[in-house]
Amino acid sequence: MPSNNSYQTRTTLTSGGKSYTIYSLAALAQAGGYDLSRLPFSIKILLENLLRQEDERNVRRADIDYVAKWNPAAEKQEIAFMPARVLMQDFTGVPCVVDVATMRDALKDMGADPTLANPLIPVDLVIDHSVQVDHYGKKDAFDLNVLLEFQRNHERYALLRWAQANLRNFRAVPPGTGIVHQVNLEYLAPVVFINAETGEAYPDTLVGTDSHTTMINGLGVVGWGVGGIEAEACMLGQPCTMLLPDVVGFKLTGTLAPGATATDLVLMVTQLLRKKGVVGKFVEFYGPGVKALSLADRATIANMAPEYGATIGFFPIDEKSLDYLRLTNRPAEQIQLVEDYCKAQGLFLEAGTPDPVFTDTLELDLGKVVPSLAGPKRPQDRIELNGVKANFLATLGGEPKSASVTMNGETFELREGAVAIAAITSCTNTSNPSVLMAAGLLAKKAVEKGLTVKPWVKTSLAPGSKVVTDYLVESGLMPYLEALKFHLVGYGCTTCIGNSGPLPDEIADAVTAGKLNVASVLSGNRNFEGRVNPHVRSNYLASPPLCVAYAIAGRVDIDLTTEPIGTGTDGAPVYLKDIWPSSGEIESAVGQFVTASQFKKQY
Repeated sequence: MPSNNSYQTRTTLTSGGKSYTIYSLAALAQAGGYDLSRLPFSIKILLENLLRQEDERNVRRADIDYVAKWNPAAEKQEIAFMPARVLMQDFTGVPCVVDVATMRDALKDMGADPTLANPLIPVDLVIDHSVQVDHYGKKDAFDLNVLLEFQRNHERYALLRWAQANLRNFRAVPPGTGIVHQVNLEYLAPVVFINAETGEAYPDTLVGTDSHTTMINGLGVVGWGVGGIEAEACMLGQPCTMLLPDVVGFKLTGTLAPGATATDLVLMVTQLLRKKGVVGKFVEFYGPGVKALSLADRATIANMAPEYGATIGFFPIDEKSLDYLRLTNRPAEQIQLVEDYCKAQGLFLEAGTPDPVFTDTLELDLGKVVPSLAGPKRPQDRIELNGVKANFLATLGGEPKSASVTMNGETFELREGAVAIAAITSCTNTSNPSVLMAAGLLAKKAVEKGLTVKPWVKTSLAPGSKVVTDYLVESGLMPYLEALKFHLVGYGCTTCIGNSGPLPDEIADAVTAGKLNVASVLSGNRNFEGRVNPHVRSNYLASPPLCVAYAIAGRVDIDLTTEPIGTGTDGAPVYLKDIWPSSGEIESAVGQFVTASQFKKQY
């Protein structure tokens, strides 16, 4: 329904030689006498949404006034939020498609036109939750896993293909393409949405049927995960109702120290925000440290919002956002619109922009971030690298047990603390070229030293998009990852959502018979007991290079800061510091081998 626009804020924005209708926040400020300059950016986006949706039914002028005044201490009132689009993955999205198909059957039974039943706003569904790591550590692992995926999901995929061909406002991204949130970041999100029917331009906003929809907050897009019923209601034109959230400002200062990764940063952010208590709140990042973070680093932090408990973890749009849109091959006309629209609406973070007024704040000096893991059961339980050994041993309550295992003609002792799974997985980290290049560079140095992966470790590489394999291949690093058995197993969530597949029978039998506490190390976002694999009791979140390092070490009851990770071909001990890539090496690899042409090719 068109906005009543009681404040008469409809105006025209010209960008790239085209004219768009916008609902001007500057005009609202002038008409209502409001100072919007220090509203949190995320609240400005909610305010524009109300301004555009005003109809005196779902959205009243009083709602606009309430948000425009932005008083964090005021009593919370309910507002109606209508997203620009809906994002789904295949597990949670299929029921929504089934419901639309059922509506079509009902219309047909009534003698009406069944094609009238369609989503009323755009819906994208990415198939990424179905692939499982059955095959690993070999060249054809990807082909074999995809074959099994299609065999197991034939009926569901047939339904989604029907929906793609028959429903308006519906797109399905096929299996083997990538993880929903990374595909959203790299391709689907326009950042500024254009309604072709009305000629309106407005902020790209969304709800998704997966909690990590928040990853897109790193690109300045407001969106979060909801239940299937809420997503379906939005799909059929109904707004989300919610209390206007508190906004916690998280000030970042300084820069990351050498050796610290975006994964280490997000684990610290998660720990701090869990301690702060941000459930049901927006978190908005600000301060000079924001400029020091790449867009991929911001997306890594935003992705973990469900783990630190916030509704969103938001970064405003700035020059780095535009650079990322260029890197990912967005159309030049669209990038220009993003810049022009956001600057016109006060949604662009520039030098001299005053800090917003937040409900509460906290602060982190990026220079204090150190290599860390989180576990063995919760993502907020951060442990510095030198404390992982003691952390695991404390879970045993006694001397480590072991069992003899013979597998593939080799006999070894499987001890408690053995790394049974080492997985580079999940949208959280595989969207970030710096940590994936770091993993590849570490693998290269390890192979050159003569190091290998222990025979009991189930290894996997499951990127969030095909672009990842492109830059790993073009940089020459993929063969080194494969030499350590980190072969491509699929493009999907895999280990992070429990699709790690079975352990080898010999390992599973020994774990069960000996009641052994074995471990996984994964670059995911969730590590609750029983989630990764039913046989693996202790699960640690880590950066991709640390996943490779622990696969080489073969155990978590080791202090990688002081103990050798293995022995080189020259017989000398090799330490983690000997194979850890420098910041300069990582930056050089990313700058040289991550290119817009790769995004153009894959999307």
